[in-house]
Amino acid sequence: MDFKLQPFEEPMIVTALANIHYFEFTKEFHSVENHHDFCELLYVDSGKIEVLSENFNGIVCENEMVIHRPCEKHSLKGCGNESPNVIIIGFECKSEHLSPFSKFPVSLSSEHKKIMSRIMQEGMSIFEPPYDIPNTVYMKKREKYPFGADQMIRVLLETFLITIVRDFCGEDKKQRADMQESLIQIDKVREYLSEHYTENISLDSLCFIFGTNKSSLCREFKSKFSKTVLEYINSLKISSAKRMLRNEEMSISEISDALGFDTIHYFSRFFKKHTGVSPSKYSRSIKSKLNL
Repeated sequence: MDFKLQPFEEPMIVTALANIHYFEFTKEFHSVENHHDFCELLYVDSGKIEVLSENFNGIVCENEMVIHRPCEKHSLKGCGNESPNVIIIGFECKSEHLSPFSKFPVSLSSEHKKIMSRIMQEGMSIFEPPYDIPNTVYMKKREKYPFGADQMIRVLLETFLITIVRDFCGEDKKQRADMQESLIQIDKVREYLSEHYTENISLDSLCFIFGTNKSSLCREFKSKFSKTVLEYINSLKISSAKRMLRNEEMSISEISDALGFDTIHYFSRFFKKHTGVSPSKYSRSIKSKLNL
């Protein structure tokens, strides 16, 4: 029996990776104008940043992404009082399907961000730190890294790019939305936590507010956001603390009070437990890395 093999169509091929960064910029940060012969994905994990490029000039806000095309001149600078966290991935891909993403920011869904997280995890398993030094032209690979990690990051990046083209550039130009009522409810829980994380929040109070029970709340929240409620609250406090430290408008004592800690000593222990450094050392290290 003769079988006819069907070749794969490959509209989105990533041929090389230039860099993979996670930056915690200060609000005063600005870069020089740059251009290179590969694509550059910029995603704002928190805060916002101003992008100046040949195809787009404007603000990219939290959860939004743009992709600079090869040889496109571009630069970044802080805006207002925001100290943003930014992911930058440089990669080689000649697909014209990416062109629209250089012209305006798009807002990523939870599913898009899950793939992005996998890309970052694989990238950090391949490349040695640091991941937050601007204008790094050569990222050194680790001597040993997981089997197939190079191919895995390529597959994940291609999956991410195909997914965003489908979701933002398809005939119906749809954006994915969670249709299940339980997941919509969990989004509301996250919004509540984002507004009240400096307060004393208990699982009992959350269950009362949203009319659910602990087991359902914990299971669905962990399933959607890959964090427990407490881990999510702690991540919000750490992100805010870092942003306040980079802004340099409040003392460590004032930041401790603003985030709802009883004492500055408890805040300092909490910060060091989750980051590995004290608040003051973190502030100094950011200035040193960005040459401020």
